[in-house]
Amino acid sequence: MKDINTARTDFPILAREVNGKPLVYLDNAATMQKPQAVIDAVSRVYTDYNSNIHRGTHFLSNVCTGEFENAREKIQKFINARNSYEIIFTRGTTEAINLVANTFGDNFLSEDDEVIVSELEHHSNIVPWQLLRERKGIKLKVIPLNEDGELVLDEYYGMLNEKTRLVAVAHVSNALGTVNPVKEIIEAAHKMNAKVLIDGAQAVHHFPVDMRELDADFYVFSGHKLYGPTGIGVLYGKEELLNKMPPWHGGGEMIKNVTFEKTTYNELPFRFEAGTPDYAGAIGLGAAVDYLSSYSWEDIVGYEKELLDYATEKLSAIDGLKIYGTAEKKSGVVSFLVGKIHPYDMGVMLDKLGIAVRTGHHCAQPVMDRYGIPGTVRASFAIYNTKEEVDKLVDGIEKVKKIFG
Repeated sequence: MKDINTARTDFPILAREVNGKPLVYLDNAATMQKPQAVIDAVSRVYTDYNSNIHRGTHFLSNVCTGEFENAREKIQKFINARNSYEIIFTRGTTEAINLVANTFGDNFLSEDDEVIVSELEHHSNIVPWQLLRERKGIKLKVIPLNEDGELVLDEYYGMLNEKTRLVAVAHVSNALGTVNPVKEIIEAAHKMNAKVLIDGAQAVHHFPVDMRELDADFYVFSGHKLYGPTGIGVLYGKEELLNKMPPWHGGGEMIKNVTFEKTTYNELPFRFEAGTPDYAGAIGLGAAVDYLSSYSWEDIVGYEKELLDYATEKLSAIDGLKIYGTAEKKSGVVSFLVGKIHPYDMGVMLDKLGIAVRTGHHCAQPVMDRYGIPGTVRASFAIYNTKEEVDKLVDGIEKVKKIFG
């Protein structure tokens, strides 16, 4: 296994300067930087064997098809799914959730059926269910947060009933870093014969996830938050569910036979992958999985926890700084405000010092409404971040405080 302390050298962009200062990149919850191994893998597609995949009879097509399907198998093993054909390539988490809402939702939910989400959700796990409510007349229930940013599970258990058809919650909150007890959430839903979708966009790169252990019906995540390319993502679904769900997009590859009278659909996973897929992105995602797997999970989890604890301690010591999201179990994120300084102003001023953070509501406006704030400053961490960078963030905040008096 590789030494986690050497990870930083694998990411070429981290050597650059911003505004004349060494880059301190703390916007990882929005998107991860890419290791050279992923950049090289995508480059090799276009320089060595670029060709449309499947159905080709020539050499390049066969090579590219093999690499594409090999990436699917890598992801299957990465999340311990039972079968590679339970891995559906999408454009990202958002498309994966919309796929489920438009196939499972439209075909298996009826008026007055209930979908449960949480107050922690990213907009991509709220809006598709609201659109389904407009189409089908379903009811949407919301698990509330406590002051620490944790789900109130007793409220959740009380919501479950015979009308509950689906529970859709994040594994980790992108806005607060809260790690939700998804195994317990799944078990409770299954006792009521409800299905469960887990948004793992903020989870799969921070700690191991195991589909056989979790028993989620659907699990979704994005490549660009997993050290991989943009525009590629994954929907994992249980075979028996996916086989019952109709295609969402129509076109090439998702068919067995087409006439003007009738079309028959392809088997899994191809029935959900209409058209030419982002095969370069999928192969790049496979390389990202290989890269992350070159470290031990014990080292990744331990290093990131140490970094998060250090950042929490140092930031908490800043006079006037308040951290939002103080759950007992957190991963990768510290969200905060400093006095009356608007988060946008803090973000702009930190950028002048070469420090990249995210500001605003983080596509999680209900979380901000819960706390009665317009947004936060969010620092989020990856395996290539360091305590020295946290110190630079702290120093930067103190400088901004002085500027604003």
